[in-house]
Amino acid sequence: MLVRLGRYIWWQPVEKSLEHPERLIAQVMDIGTWSDECAILALFGEAPLRDILLHAEPGWFRPKSWSYWNYRLGVVPVDVDPPAMHKRKFSA
Repeated sequence: MLVRLGRYIWWQPVEKSLEHPERLIAQVMDIGTWSDECAILALFGEAPLRDILLHAEPGWFRPKSWSYWNYRLGVVPVDVDPPAMHKRKFSA
Protein backbone atom coordinates (compact mmCIF):
# COMPACT_ATOMS: atom_id res chain seq x y z
CA MET A 1 0.00 0.00 0.00
CA LEU A 2 2.66 2.55 1.00
CA VAL A 3 4.72 1.63 -2.04
CA ARG A 4 1.82 2.72 -4.24
CA LEU A 5 1.57 5.98 -2.29
CA GLY A 6 5.26 6.67 -2.75
CA ARG A 7 4.38 8.90 -5.69
CA TYR A 8 3.38 11.59 -3.20
CA ILE A 9 7.05 12.13 -2.39
CA TRP A 10 8.17 12.52 -5.98
CA TRP A 11 11.56 14.03 -5.18
CA GLN A 12 13.11 10.80 -3.93
CA PRO A 13 12.93 7.06 -4.61
CA VAL A 14 10.04 5.16 -3.01
CA GLU A 15 12.52 3.04 -1.02
CA LYS A 16 13.88 6.19 0.65
CA SER A 17 10.34 7.39 1.45
CA LEU A 18 9.52 4.04 3.08
CA GLU A 19 12.38 4.58 5.54
CA HIS A 20 10.23 7.34 7.09
CA PRO A 21 6.62 6.20 6.64
CA GLU A 22 5.30 8.95 8.92
CA ARG A 23 6.51 11.54 6.41
CA LEU A 24 4.89 9.68 3.54
CA ILE A 25 1.61 9.36 5.44
CA ALA A 26 1.71 13.08 6.31
CA GLN A 27 2.22 13.90 2.63
CA VAL A 28 -0.84 11.84 1.71
CA MET A 29 -2.78 13.57 4.49
CA ASP A 30 -1.71 16.93 3.08
CA ILE A 31 -2.14 16.49 -0.68
CA GLY A 32 -3.65 13.04 -1.18
CA THR A 33 -6.78 12.21 -3.08
CA TRP A 34 -9.90 11.45 -1.09
CA SER A 35 -9.56 7.72 -1.85
CA ASP A 36 -5.90 7.64 -0.76
CA GLU A 37 -6.73 9.51 2.44
CA CYS A 38 -9.54 7.03 3.15
CA ALA A 39 -7.16 4.16 2.43
CA ILE A 40 -4.53 5.29 4.95
CA LEU A 41 -7.23 5.95 7.52
CA ALA A 42 -8.63 2.43 7.01
CA LEU A 43 -5.16 0.86 7.04
CA PHE A 44 -3.70 2.63 10.07
CA GLY A 45 -6.68 3.97 12.02
CA GLU A 46 -7.08 7.34 13.64
CA ALA A 47 -4.54 7.04 16.48
CA PRO A 48 -1.39 6.77 14.32
CA LEU A 49 -2.59 9.57 12.04
CA ARG A 50 -3.31 11.72 15.07
CA ASP A 51 0.23 11.03 16.32
CA ILE A 52 1.69 12.01 12.94
CA LEU A 53 -0.35 15.22 13.00
CA LEU A 54 0.73 16.09 16.53
CA HIS A 55 4.41 15.43 15.80
CA ALA A 56 4.53 16.84 12.27
CA GLU A 57 7.58 18.82 11.34
CA PRO A 58 7.16 22.37 10.06
CA GLY A 59 6.14 22.40 6.42
CA TRP A 60 4.49 18.98 6.39
CA PHE A 61 0.97 20.41 6.26
CA ARG A 62 -0.68 23.36 4.58
CA PRO A 63 -3.26 25.36 6.58
CA LYS A 64 -6.30 23.78 4.93
CA SER A 65 -5.23 20.17 5.51
CA TRP A 66 -3.91 21.05 8.98
CA SER A 67 -7.35 22.32 9.99
CA TYR A 68 -9.18 19.45 8.31
CA TRP A 69 -7.19 16.71 10.02
CA ASN A 70 -7.30 18.38 13.44
CA TYR A 71 -11.08 18.38 13.22
CA ARG A 72 -11.41 15.03 11.44
CA LEU A 73 -9.24 13.19 13.98
CA GLY A 74 -10.86 14.87 16.97
CA VAL A 75 -7.74 16.68 18.12
CA VAL A 76 -9.97 19.69 18.74
CA PRO A 77 -13.76 20.06 18.79
CA VAL A 78 -15.33 21.72 15.76
CA ASP A 79 -16.12 24.89 17.70
CA VAL A 80 -12.48 25.45 18.70
CA ASP A 81 -9.68 26.75 16.48
CA PRO A 82 -7.04 24.16 15.63
CA PRO A 83 -3.65 24.57 17.27
CA ALA A 84 -1.10 26.75 15.54
CA MET A 85 0.84 25.03 12.82
CA HIS A 86 4.44 24.19 13.52
CA LYS A 87 6.70 26.85 12.07
CA ARG A 88 10.20 26.71 10.70
CA LYS A 89 12.82 28.63 12.62
CA PHE A 90 15.77 30.20 10.89
CA SER A 91 18.92 31.14 12.70
CA ALA A 92 21.10 34.04 11.69
